[in-house]
Amino acid sequence: MPLRLFQSSGDLMADRRFEFARDLQLKGDLSAAADLIEQAIELAPNFTSAWFTLGEIRGQLGERDKAIAAFRKSRECDPSDQHGAHLHLIRLGDEQLSEMPKAYVQALFDQYAPRFEHVLINDLGYRAPSLIFKAVLAARVAAKKPALFKRAIDLGCGTGLAAAAFAKQVDHFTGIDLSPGMIKQARATNLYAELEVADMIEGLRGKSDVGANLVVAADAFVYLSDLVPVLGEARRVLASGGVLAFTLETHDGSGVVLGAGLRYAHAAEYVRGAIVRAGLKLLTLESGSPRIENNESVPGIVVVAGKT
Repeated sequence: MPLRLFQSSGDLMADRRFEFARDLQLKGDLSAAADLIEQAIELAPNFTSAWFTLGEIRGQLGERDKAIAAFRKSRECDPSDQHGAHLHLIRLGDEQLSEMPKAYVQALFDQYAPRFEHVLINDLGYRAPSLIFKAVLAARVAAKKPALFKRAIDLGCGTGLAAAAFAKQVDHFTGIDLSPGMIKQARATNLYAELEVADMIEGLRGKSDVGANLVVAADAFVYLSDLVPVLGEARRVLASGGVLAFTLETHDGSGVVLGAGLRYAHAAEYVRGAIVRAGLKLLTLESGSPRIENNESVPGIVVVAGKT
């Protein structure tokens, strides 16, 4: 789900040239699109959307240095980086792997909130909540414990798909999401006792120690490069015997990489190490694709960890 954000330049002629350029880009006429974008930038030198789109086009043309220059200019015009220029600079090898701009993640999910479920379920075969649900049930059966939880926290709750999967297992669900648009959709489900607009780590930091029995994150940790901080906070809020369950996208190499879909992919060995460093006990780590992209299953893993 690529973000297609438009921030007006405030100049009608520049905005029109930008729209024409976007049409040409989508039709594959990249050189003409670049020329029009540059005309728009001449009219409005701080036109963030134009600089960002010029970076995309230069990248498509294989002009790496020009793409880097345009993405840098986009971020200079908008330091909050709603367009996510930083991620493209990572992909181009110009910057080190680091966390995503919060403004980008919020804009991405606010944009998709009204049609999020339709796109995920009908177009992308989304199954992260069901993978987590099955893994948690299996882990509880193996531990000879009931799969019933008094209080649960849903990190990156989105529209409420994970809460729907666990509705019969949880008495009190708290949802946390960075996107106000997603929280609005989640509220309409009536599945949550509490909902909060916050990023995952900030949301957990506001919760009391040992106050939860279950923490879930369905397809949410793909927007974090370093998992140790969020895993550590999850451990703190979990009561003894509590469970943390999440899905990730993965890859065959080592460490963490930023994939073409602008989501982080975590190697299995990295995940094992992060769980140990966070003080959790690994219960389950198994393959499970959370979605389909470009008609192929995205490589993924399902993880269940416990607090002993």
